[in-house]
Amino acid sequence: QVPLVESGGGLVQAGGSLRLSCAFARRPAASMSLAWFRQAPGKGREFVSAIDWDDGTTDYVNSVKGRFTMSGDSAKNTVYLQMNSLNFEDTDNYVCALKVGGKSRSESAYAYWGQGTQVTVSS
Repeated sequence: QVPLVESGGGLVQAGGSLRLSCAFARRPAASMSLAWFRQAPGKGREFVSAIDWDDGTTDYVNSVKGRFTMSGDSAKNTVYLQMNSLNFEDTDNYVCALKVGGKSRSESAYAYWGQGTQVTVSS
């Protein structure tokens, strides 16, 4: 198991910003990637962003490009999701996930998951 712990969610007004964090206890393999998904009650998970831990390349869903930035800190075994210009549609539970190998947009590719952190944007 690779425990993942998210933090940083909360209530913010539309147009505001939040920074989510996801700390992981250990690296399960030499090559790995992490991602953020989001999920509303009663709906499936939506891919938000991913980062390849080894080369730092990132991928974003179109709806967050230019507003969200994903980054990593190898000294702290932590990834971040800086979210700017938040709008009501960004309200969701944000969940961090980790996989061995390169990044993917597919939920089924990720073996390790956190519990999530709630982001609520008021209009």
